[in-house]
Amino acid sequence: MLLVANANVLFSFFNSKSRAREIVLLEDVKLFSPKFLLKELEEHKEEIKEKFGLNEKQFSLTLELLKIAVEFVPLQEFKESVGGAKKISPDKDDVQYFALALKLGIGIWSNDKALKRQSLVKVLSTEDLLKMLSESR
Repeated sequence: MLLVANANVLFSFFNSKSRAREIVLLEDVKLFSPKFLLKELEEHKEEIKEKFGLNEKQFSLTLELLKIAVEFVPLQEFKESVGGAKKISPDKDDVQYFALALKLGIGIWSNDKALKRQSLVKVLSTEDLLKMLSESR
């Protein structure tokens, strides 16, 4: 299954007990995300460390694991889809996720219910994804 993962699910990857971490590490799930998200993770590093009880080394190792598990795509590779994404994205902060999903022709994994207020790109919550994965096994 191919999906674009947004910030809220990838932030939860830093919680060792999260369902998101389990999903990200599954062999039958291939994830993509805009490269800007790596900068966002660094900007929120202290908040992430505090929230999930991580020290610097744990944060760094988890980030490296995330970089292996998720393909972070530079904006240049999907910028031609930004115009269309702006028309359908319910939130301007999510335009790059929609643009990448449009470029790749795949859905988005997000727990943000607002993203489902459009019908062009399928948006799956963690719960939706777990249900689909359990049905396919």
